[in-house]
Amino acid sequence: MRLRLEELKPAPGSTKKRKRVGRGEATGHGKTSGRGHKGALSRSGHKRKPYFEGGQMPIYRRIPKKGFTSKNHIRYSIVNVKDLNKFSEQEKVTPELLASQGLTRGRMPVKVLGEGEIRVALTVSAHSFSSTAKQKIEAAGGRVEII
Repeated sequence: MRLRLEELKPAPGSTKKRKRVGRGEATGHGKTSGRGHKGALSRSGHKRKPYFEGGQMPIYRRIPKKGFTSKNHIRYSIVNVKDLNKFSEQEKVTPELLASQGLTRGRMPVKVLGEGEIRVALTVSAHSFSSTAKQKIEAAGGRVEII
């Protein structure tokens, strides 16, 4: 037996008739058309905002404000003194060299911090240094250059 195109139909129970609201009381969807009585939800054009909580104080107003973000704060890419041991003696370390070695992120200014020990004498160029980092680099026989 061959199935013909005009004999195709959806599986039983897979389709439903469209609900036609506002077509008389006898349909069960007349008068208010399933929207209830009065209020914003019954009006046309009403869209409930995702943050609306039914008139109670919304969560963004219940939770206290905390913290502050300064517009002038500079975010540094941080390198510790112990990470500089991978460079050879008397090498000039620049932000570009640090980025190529994968120690910093490309465009961010570089700050050197004093964690760990340094065993090689280097000339380190960076945007900022902590006081301990500066002391440790100079104690190892190196130089510090602020860009």
